[in-house]
Amino acid sequence: MKNIVYIAQSLDGYIAGKNEELDWLDEIENPEQNDLGWSDFMSSIDALLMGKNTFKKITSFGVWPYEKPVFVLSNSLNTVPSGFEGKVELIKGDLKAILERVHKKGYKNLYIDGGKLIQSFLKEDMIDEMVITTIPTLLGGGISLFGDLEKPIRFKVKSSELLLNQMVKTHYILK
Repeated sequence: MKNIVYIAQSLDGYIAGKNEELDWLDEIENPEQNDLGWSDFMSSIDALLMGKNTFKKITSFGVWPYEKPVFVLSNSLNTVPSGFEGKVELIKGDLKAILERVHKKGYKNLYIDGGKLIQSFLKEDMIDEMVITTIPTLLGGGISLFGDLEKPIRFKVKSSELLLNQMVKTHYILK
């Protein structure tokens, strides 16, 4: 069983700008529309766990990009928004109980997505791997990928690669 983060960040460690904007992600030239390893990653996971804010952001794009089961962690949402029935399942509670419920459903390798959710998983020392693509843009503020931790969590580099001669994707695994 693994909990895996797969995300892009700015050079200064933000996953969205000061107004939650993501347009800086589209500044990378990719004329051949290379998926940069996304489909390989998606084939390696069983389900997604995402936070409410990430879910809201993704639904604003107008196209649902996932074929895998998606669990949205929210203590405030009580119903799935119209049009997303059967695409997501709302789940609440503490992280360990949530993981236990998701694992009982047969999902073992989980993609953890969303800034606050990733930070919560890190605070509980429940992230096994991180694949972080760093884009050489300084945002100067916004939504930080990492938050405060009570103690260091040590990872080691499994691999690192230059993508499109413009950004670096690094795969970290828990030591």
